[in-house]
Amino acid sequence: MQKLNYPVFEFRFKNSENKLSIFDVIRKKFVLLTPEEWVRQHVIHELLYIKNYPESLISVERVVKINSMNKRYDVLVFRPNGQIEILIECKAPSIKIDQQTFDQIARYNFELRSTFLYITNGLNHYFCQMDYQNKSYVFLKDYPHYKAFKQE
Repeated sequence: MQKLNYPVFEFRFKNSENKLSIFDVIRKKFVLLTPEEWVRQHVIHELLYIKNYPESLISVERVVKINSMNKRYDVLVFRPNGQIEILIECKAPSIKIDQQTFDQIARYNFELRSTFLYITNGLNHYFCQMDYQNKSYVFLKDYPHYKAFKQE
């Protein structure tokens, strides 16, 4: 798989019927290794091993209702109090992150009301903090480490 703009992580792989899978430590199963999944697994490892978020606060690829339609988010990170802290959208490295990508995560966030948005294709990462009072957002260089709010 393509080298991404993340630290090097240790992953578990399995080859079955000429299809390569990668172990997802959150979902506790092997999943087909697609370019998007490669990015998602790097994000998960960053959350766990760089930012020190506990597994129990991370949710991966679940269905959520958006405008009465079923949509699937990539990764959600919760605060200990259950509030959604980070909504993460992962794209394959070949997908350019553009206004359409931001529009997609914004539509999801109308329902979810996350504090932070994180969009990545594994090569380029964008972070922003939502300001619901002023109906705006601010781009950031990074997103918070778990210790920033674990005392709640």
